[in-house]
Amino acid sequence: MTMSGDNILALSGGIGGAKLSWGLDQISANDTLTIIANTGDDFIHLGLYISPDSDTLIYTLAGVNDPEKGWGRADETWKTHSALGELGIENWFQIGDKDLALHFFRNKLREKGLRLTEITQSIAQQFGLKSRILPMSDDPVLTIIESDIGCLPFQEYFVKHQSKPSIRKISFEGSAKATISPELKSTIENNEFAAIIFCPSNPYLSIDPILSIKEIKSCIQSSAAPVIAVSPIVAGKALRGPAAKIMNEMGIPVSVTSVAQHYQPLIDGLIIDERDKTMASEIQSMGIEVEVTNTIMKTDADKVQLAQDLIAFSQTFNTKKGLI
Repeated sequence: MTMSGDNILALSGGIGGAKLSWGLDQISANDTLTIIANTGDDFIHLGLYISPDSDTLIYTLAGVNDPEKGWGRADETWKTHSALGELGIENWFQIGDKDLALHFFRNKLREKGLRLTEITQSIAQQFGLKSRILPMSDDPVLTIIESDIGCLPFQEYFVKHQSKPSIRKISFEGSAKATISPELKSTIENNEFAAIIFCPSNPYLSIDPILSIKEIKSCIQSSAAPVIAVSPIVAGKALRGPAAKIMNEMGIPVSVTSVAQHYQPLIDGLIIDERDKTMASEIQSMGIEVEVTNTIMKTDADKVQLAQDLIAFSQTFNTKKGLI
């Protein structure tokens, strides 16, 4: 099944979101899929601007990502990273040699005064992508973890401290003043979307930063399109990353119903895995439609199938909610 003429808007973080985005890209016509990338993880490291989720999306859609790690480049080498350690330079954040070249390229464009969206589009063009990847904002929005060892920027929590500190609160510094880019504004205003999708990324660390931008949240609330989320929780566990740990520490049951409750004000439908089918009626009682299918994307065929199931599900909705 290949879609043509149907514009899709997806919100995505890194690895899990990138997998589904790849599937959507495979069944989408050119320029019909727009992915809003989380930039709450972005940071400066060794003088270089790093945009982890955007890069994971670009590498994945280009087919050059490391399939084992889920992030970084395939067939990567680590000579620079090792040399930095030998020199006593802090190298807790792993940057491969190919990846490093991309960061140098991004920095050169930043030095020329280009905005983050312009830079991301230039990188996507270099990799020959047919779908658009747009940062959630050109303005800095930083995901801050308030933990038992103090307030930590996301990458320090996630990579340097390996998600070990106990979370008390998550905030998005700068979101109140952040605006969307002209490119994202034009995409939102000039397209009637067939569906808006929350990819199976961490709801608290990847999707919430995007939704913290008022213009994006308002777009979703006023959209005529069905808003569909894919649960990153399966059978009481997170498929990847610290989502389950975060939920436990914040007193939230680790279940698909909690995901539904978290997104309830915004979504029309939730896709859950076959292992959670017994919870479908409880979610439906919240006024959210449910589709039960395989959500574990182990193979490329799984990614494409989930994308097809998602689009088919979205087409079952009456979309007379208003206009974007």
